[in-house]
Amino acid sequence: MSEYQYYEFQAVDRPLTDREMVELRSHSTRARITPTSFVNDYSWGSFKGNQDVWMEKYFDAFLYFANWGTRTFQLRLPARALSLKTVHLYCIGDQASARVKNGSLILSFWSEDEEEGNEWLEAEGILSSLISVRAELARGDLRALYLGWLLCAQNGELDDDDVEPPVPPGLAQPSVSLERFAGFFRIDPDLIHVAAGASPLREDTTPKLPELRAWVAKLPAAEKDDLLARTMAGEHTMIANELIQRLTREQVGRNPSGAPGKRRTVRDLLDQAEQAAEERQRLNAERAAKEKARRAQEAAIARTKHLDAIAGNEPKLWKQVESLVATKQPKKYDFAVKLLVDLRDLAKRENSATFRRQLEELRTQHAGKPSLIERLRRGGL
Repeated sequence: MSEYQYYEFQAVDRPLTDREMVELRSHSTRARITPTSFVNDYSWGSFKGNQDVWMEKYFDAFLYFANWGTRTFQLRLPARALSLKTVHLYCIGDQASARVKNGSLILSFWSEDEEEGNEWLEAEGILSSLISVRAELARGDLRALYLGWLLCAQNGELDDDDVEPPVPPGLAQPSVSLERFAGFFRIDPDLIHVAAGASPLREDTTPKLPELRAWVAKLPAAEKDDLLARTMAGEHTMIANELIQRLTREQVGRNPSGAPGKRRTVRDLLDQAEQAAEERQRLNAERAAKEKARRAQEAAIARTKHLDAIAGNEPKLWKQVESLVATKQPKKYDFAVKLLVDLRDLAKRENSATFRRQLEELRTQHAGKPSLIERLRRGGL
């Protein structure tokens, strides 16, 4: 299978300027470039830009996929949207990392699985399905960061006795984008299931309009002026997320990174995930066995009804077999074999030895028809 690499960048908070689009075009003549995106794939050659620099300068989201097993996802948010101290509780390895540059927080998630080399994935559209993770993070939802930590734990970047960070609420109630995130990075579903056991339910704490008005009225005038200026500069979405985070923390009176509780070690989680996988496989095997038995029982009942319906018509069926065999047509042979199987089963049920004698006579009479003889063999006759 040939090499395949896919690169996609998206701008969310502001569109690219004409000058920036010209700058991007200088790196590729065939890329699909719009005011909000840069998309290119390579079956030969390679990307001429620098993804880290581009994320710092132009874009808010980036996805990379290579068919030898490498996958990358990056997000850029204003540094004020998330506390770097909080982020560093989760992003502590190569596969989940964070940095601040020019007032922006850039999150990077990466995985590589050489065993899945030459894999194929329809990469176009994946970034669009993941990008909602950015808005969730901006609202203080840290579930994606915790999944990034699980990715590090799963792939051996952490020590067995490393303790997990706070488990965010709602890990067992993932959004569609979080499900796609976990799937894209091949995070073990059993590991997520075990981790979610310590995650409280996610409550809707979105403030209502009267609450917002009352809270905003108490803000200092200078801060309101700054917020208004930033809104006019195009930061309205991030400002809304910042303010809602602040109000929610004040009202709920808890750390958004999760409810306190006993922290588990990496080894605890991996062992529990292994046990969960074994239990899931056992239950699946039991269900499969029951389903197989049910289908076998239904088939046996249907077979009994069919034999009851044709019982007593053996002479007529033998004549039909002889007529079908005489045609020398392979499709007719198939139907003849089906009738012979019915005759055999009727004979077994009635403990009759006649069938075997008649079958041997048929074989002898038509021994010169190899296609028929082969079909009889395959039919167990």
